[in-house]
Amino acid sequence: MFSAPSAFQRAAVPPDSQEPESRHPRPTGEGAVATATAPDRASDPTTDPAPAPAKHRDAWFDNVKYLAIVLVAVAHAWEPVMDDSRATRALYMVVYAFHMPAFIVVSGYFSRSFDMSPRKVKRLVSTVVVPYVLFETAYSLFRRYAGGYDDTPISLLDPLFLTWFLVALFIWRVTTPLWRSLRHPLPIAVAIGLLAVTTPEIGDDLDLQRVLQFLPFFVLGLVLRPEHFELVRRREVRVLAVPLFAGALALAYWLAPRTQLGWLYHSSSAQELDAPWWSGVVIYLAMLACALVLTIGFLALTPRRPLWFTVLGAGTICGYLLHGFLVKGAGYFGLFDRYPWLSNPVGLVVVSVVAAAAVTLLCTPPVRRALRFATEPNLDRMFRREPARR
Repeated sequence: MFSAPSAFQRAAVPPDSQEPESRHPRPTGEGAVATATAPDRASDPTTDPAPAPAKHRDAWFDNVKYLAIVLVAVAHAWEPVMDDSRATRALYMVVYAFHMPAFIVVSGYFSRSFDMSPRKVKRLVSTVVVPYVLFETAYSLFRRYAGGYDDTPISLLDPLFLTWFLVALFIWRVTTPLWRSLRHPLPIAVAIGLLAVTTPEIGDDLDLQRVLQFLPFFVLGLVLRPEHFELVRRREVRVLAVPLFAGALALAYWLAPRTQLGWLYHSSSAQELDAPWWSGVVIYLAMLACALVLTIGFLALTPRRPLWFTVLGAGTICGYLLHGFLVKGAGYFGLFDRYPWLSNPVGLVVVSVVAAAAVTLLCTPPVRRALRFATEPNLDRMFRREPARR
């Protein structure tokens, strides 16, 4: 926490101000920094939203994905330099309150028809399982050799940094038929999230706290219909979204020195955050409500027409998985300690612009093509051929 609302000391900010790489204990000296497709494809917000030709893509969904991944990258870049800025910490809190829920809602929406058919299972393995194995290994090796943490294991059971989302997406996707068969899936998903936030015994494997606490957003996406998104995109909703974010930022500015950021990550139970179990229930429900309202505001403010960055929405998986190497690498090589001016207002603007520009480049078609072997590999030889339909 900060010592006072008007006084900020860089060294005094605790580890809760940075997203954990995993739930396993890490050396205290490290600063932990932390995709929508057609229903029959990888339905996370980092993959294509429809199997139709590009001319039929919904520009709005591509814009949502691109802007969301920019917010992810910029927020991760703020973590090492926001210690001295209450305003930046407030911005960080607002962004973290909705950017992953927005990703997950869209993921659920485009997972509605997932039914464990051979074709969809193959697609799930190629776009979620394989990238997880490759990038979990890559981030572990990067931390071990570039970061100097020789004890970093390569464990597929302990997601490192941002790879937790791929684990969560896999679990949510394979349970989609169950959620689709239930009469009232959303209240059940919320109840599961409440049980998770009050159960420290869940353990560390597969980052299940995050999987379960973020589950309601995925299930919400499953139950949404196109007309719901049309309501969000109405003009009056866009108008209301502006004062909504202004109010959220003002509230976050007031809460900044008083709030433990661990609540935003949904990676720990209430007891692990040194709070009684009943406060976990209250805070979790409040954060669900805040995330939902801010997600609606974000979706409403996203432009509907094709723009220069619309095409980049198809490559956000690359931006998501690659930008972590830049953020973590900057920390490992002491960039932020070597240039303390990056914590000043001008430096924060520079960090934000550089992070946005870098993730934009990582979403471009050339990068997507170059990385296809890892994000969309051809696994035809691994699977049996489907029998021809009569």
